[in-house]
Amino acid sequence: MKVVLQRCKNAKVTVDGEITGQIDHGYMLLVGITTTDTEKEVDYLVEKIAGLRLFEDEDGKMNHSIQEMNGSILSVSQFTLYADTKRGRRPSFIEAARPEQAKPLWELFNSKLQAKEIQVETGVFGAMMDVTFTNDGPVTIVLEA
Repeated sequence: MKVVLQRCKNAKVTVDGEITGQIDHGYMLLVGITTTDTEKEVDYLVEKIAGLRLFEDEDGKMNHSIQEMNGSILSVSQFTLYADTKRGRRPSFIEAARPEQAKPLWELFNSKLQAKEIQVETGVFGAMMDVTFTNDGPVTIVLEA
């Protein structure tokens, strides 16, 4: 499982011109699931994301978590995080989990973040989405389990 976490001032996802998820400050997450992922990887990344201290304190040091800052998460499924570009010019997505495996794990990931009392908004699994956000910092971190 791979997550690209971007601290943001705001984020929004639209599908066919309709807003499906929108947050103010928090994290914009691109979430990729591979063929070998299970609930174990979900649990690890939920704990990591909830506990990361990526928000500044009064001294300008990254000392506060998203929970401490009452931040929100916009979670977008992103199978292209598992693109293999080693050969040729067209990426292979063989390592990305099939939708029947990936969608339940992505939904579990989102519900476990919500169980930590973090507001979670989402895109639409498998849809063509327009994602806009203002990166704060910028702070961008790639997490893998």
